[in-house]
Amino acid sequence: MIRKNQKGFTLVELMIVVVIIGILAALAIPRFMRATTKSKQSEAKQILKQIYTMQHSYRQEKDIYWITGAQASAGAPAAFASIGVDIGASARYSYTITSTDAGATNFLATATSGILDDDAAVDTWTINELGTLAVTSDDAL
Repeated sequence: MIRKNQKGFTLVELMIVVVIIGILAALAIPRFMRATTKSKQSEAKQILKQIYTMQHSYRQEKDIYWITGAQASAGAPAAFASIGVDIGASARYSYTITSTDAGATNFLATATSGILDDDAAVDTWTINELGTLAVTSDDAL
C-alpha cells in the first residue's frame, strides 16, 4: 500500500542540514575564540596605560620614573601600589616595569599572559615612557 500524503524529512535532507550546521560551526567557533581573546587583551592595554599615566605623575614629583624589580600579578596585586596601580585579583596578566639606564630616565612596562585561551601561545604587550603601546606576541592571531 502506497501513501501519498507522507510527512517528514528524508535521510538525505537531514544529512544536508547536519553538514550545513557543521560548516557554520567550523567558521563561527574560531572567530568567537579570537573575539574572546581580544576582549581579554583589553585588561593589559588598560593597566599598561594606567602605569604610563602614573609613571608620568611620579616623574613630575621625583624627576625619575619609578622602577622596581617586583612583578605585579593577581598573586601580588599591590606590588605597584607606590605609584597608585593595583592589579585586580582576577588579573590574567603579570606586569613588570624595567629601565634600560641606571638613572631611571626611561621605562618599559610589560604585560605577559599565557592563559588567554587553550593554546600554549604567550601574549605580551609593552608600553614605554613615550606612550608607545605595542604587542610583542599576539595570542589572538
